[in-house]
Amino acid sequence: MIGVIFGEKGTGKTKQILEMANKSVLSAKGNTIFIDNDISYIYDLSRKARFINATEYGITSPKMLYGFLCGLAASDFDLETVYIDGLLNIIGHKLDDLEGLFDDLKKFSEKNNLSVIMSITGSKETVPAYMKEYLL
Repeated sequence: MIGVIFGEKGTGKTKQILEMANKSVLSAKGNTIFIDNDISYIYDLSRKARFINATEYGITSPKMLYGFLCGLAASDFDLETVYIDGLLNIIGHKLDDLEGLFDDLKKFSEKNNLSVIMSITGSKETVPAYMKEYLL
């Protein structure tokens, strides 16, 4: 499953994704990973979830993020959910250029039986058509 929390800056996306992650670890049978591009929310995240600072791994493109996620799944067969806060800040690309990434993530999540939930900053009027099915 792919899920997107979408909204303008300051609308509470980070708070919402943190709450989702903290709630999911309470009933998760597998592991949870939370990816962000800084460590400012590390203490707001449950210790049961693994926090990863994306800047430490040089993730700068959609393909690099996809490869990173594949590596995480390959090394953790119990991986259940991956949360990504601020997708566009991590990969540094425009939303209109990410349809291929979403296609890859959909196949990846189905193949590995895991959920990928991400927050993305943008205006509701500019949501690309390919992304509408993933909005939470």
